[in-house]
Amino acid sequence: MNRRKSILTLFAFLFFYQVSFSQKVDSIYFNLYTDSLKKGTYNYINVIGKLTNGQYRPLDSTQLVFNSSYGKFTGNSLWLPFDPEVEKVELTVTLRRNPTRMLRRTIYIKKAEDNGELQTVDEILSEPSRSKKWKKN
Repeated sequence: MNRRKSILTLFAFLFFYQVSFSQKVDSIYFNLYTDSLKKGTYNYINVIGKLTNGQYRPLDSTQLVFNSSYGKFTGNSLWLPFDPEVEKVELTVTLRRNPTRMLRRTIYIKKAEDNGELQTVDEILSEPSRSKKWKKN
């Protein structure tokens, strides 16, 4: 019994040590890859957390609660149907450990269709250059 008690005491100590010295999230920020959401696909919503030690880390649904006015979240990804009934989505992200830390953002749904065709190398190379050449005076 003494050995069992010692092992339980050690585990309790390690647990409280981890909890007391682990870095806490000080603030959260959106780090979105696009300015609009695509229809008929999952849209990854990237949220970065600034830790109390000054480092930045990506956060996921284990640390955050995701809500939206339209669509359905799976983890950090928001699914929008192919024919959405709205033109924009209100996102709300809340830190699980501190519900006062919250972000809100309105993101519009992309209206233009993706044609799925990329230019060939020859098409790109045949286009005139768009950059201006700098002249030395």
